[in-house]
Amino acid sequence: MSEEGRGRMVTQTEADLDDATLVARSRDGDMQSYEALVRRYQGPMYRLALRMLGSTSDAEDAVQEVFLTVWRRLAQLQEDRAFVGWLYRTTTNRCLNVIRARRPQADVELDEHESTSTRTRPDHAAEVSEQMTALGQALTGLTPEQRACWLLREVHGRSYDEIAQTLGTTTQAVRGRISRARAQLAEVMAPWR
Repeated sequence: MSEEGRGRMVTQTEADLDDATLVARSRDGDMQSYEALVRRYQGPMYRLALRMLGSTSDAEDAVQEVFLTVWRRLAQLQEDRAFVGWLYRTTTNRCLNVIRARRPQADVELDEHESTSTRTRPDHAAEVSEQMTALGQALTGLTPEQRACWLLREVHGRSYDEIAQTLGTTTQAVRGRISRARAQLAEVMAPWR
C-alpha cells in the first residue's frame, strides 16, 4: 500500500464510517467508535424518549441508561447491522418501563427546537405552540403501547415490522395500535384542522 493510501486510512474519521464498522470496533473496546455511535443516535433516542415520557429529565435519564446498557451488552448483539433496531427497541422498552412505574404526567414536552419560520412570526409561533401542547396532552391519553407505536411510526419513520420487533408483538397488533392512536389523536386534534 502506498504512503498516500495509508495516510487516508489513518485520517478516516468515525463520522465517515458506517454503523456496522463502528459497532464492530466498539465491541473490540474502541471507546471513540462507541462515542461516535452515541453522538450519531443520541438525538433521535432523546426525542423518542422525550415524546414517550413527557419530561426532559426522565428522557435524559432514560437515554443515558440506554446507552450504558447497550455498551455493557454490545457483545450480545449478533449482527452489527442490527444496532439501530436494537437501540430503538432498548429505548422504547426503557421508556415503557418508566411509564409503567409512574403515573402518567399531564404535560408532554415535544421538541424544544423551533423552526425559523415560527421565530419570525410570533402569531404563528403561538399557534404552533398551542398545537404542540394539545398534541402532547393527546399523546398522554394513549396507552403506553399505542404511544410507542405511533411515535415510532409517525415521528421516527420505522416500519410496521421494525415496530413489531421492537415491541415484541405482531405486525397486526402494531397496525391496530397505530389505527386506534390515529383515531384518538384525530378526534382530540380536530379543532386544529
